[in-house]
Amino acid sequence: MNLSTSYLGLRLNSPVVIGASPFADNAESARELQDAGAGAIVMRSLFEEQIYLDEVYREGRTRGSAEMGPEKGAYFPSLSEYQMTPDQYLRQIAYLKASLAIPVIASLNGCMPGAWIDYARRCEAAGADAMELNLYSVSTDPESSALDIEGEMLETVRLLKTSVRIPVAVKLSPFHTALVHFARELERRGVDGIVLFNRFYQPELNTEEKGADYQLRLSDSSELLLRARWISILASRVRCSLAVTGGVHNASDLVKAVLSGADAVQLVSVLLRHGPHFLATILGGVQKWMKEHGCASLDDFRGAMNLDRCPEAAAFERGSYQRLLQSWRL
Repeated sequence: MNLSTSYLGLRLNSPVVIGASPFADNAESARELQDAGAGAIVMRSLFEEQIYLDEVYREGRTRGSAEMGPEKGAYFPSLSEYQMTPDQYLRQIAYLKASLAIPVIASLNGCMPGAWIDYARRCEAAGADAMELNLYSVSTDPESSALDIEGEMLETVRLLKTSVRIPVAVKLSPFHTALVHFARELERRGVDGIVLFNRFYQPELNTEEKGADYQLRLSDSSELLLRARWISILASRVRCSLAVTGGVHNASDLVKAVLSGADAVQLVSVLLRHGPHFLATILGGVQKWMKEHGCASLDDFRGAMNLDRCPEAAAFERGSYQRLLQSWRL
């Protein structure tokens, strides 16, 4: 069975991309994943605020820089809490490129235009095969409209895309009023791929201390539902690559993602839970399914269940929603 796929213009030996995570911190772990069948690996994110703090430290200034004042800066980790400095990050790209045969994708996490975007060019110079831009932002300003927020995001994408020659993917949250329209706008600015969806980590309210507790919870298969739905919607409406991230934990989940129209599937949680070797089990299950269904390659069934199969998509969505609610009886 042929598991190869094209993602961001890169030819991968399998649709599995190791998502942004600690796996890229260690070349030995990355090689284990490569040997188990990973098609590419994404490095953990380098953050906009982290880059600014590093510049402040280098210049010997206080934390109150022009880009991030003391009030805002107090909420972020100190430089020592980040796993890598920006310079170490660039060296790790070069080290992984020398250690692996699969593509290495750098990751930047930010939400508005700024000097930090220059690190895309530095990542490219260090040897990154592609760039993933994680547009993580929660808007709480009542004066900022959806148009304002998305305008800043699109300008960020435009600046980053014009600064590098390597392919660029954008990782989105599901919280867009018109996601298909926004995806088209990203494509008009030259984006090579879209990754759905960023996971938002919700704080737990501490009733005793009246504060917020944060805990990193790994994903489960239920999270695939939202991602597969939107991949199936976008698959026939954009030409760029599409990737699912979050909710893929077994061979059946991976098959569902490809049936929806995904070119690649990013895995993290399941591998943190079971170890790099489990990837071979997942891919073996996919090959078994393909053999049983007479599919020689991923292209034989990719997008077979996308929304293009439904001529009245909006009516289908509304009708399915109502039919589901009417199914409940007391």
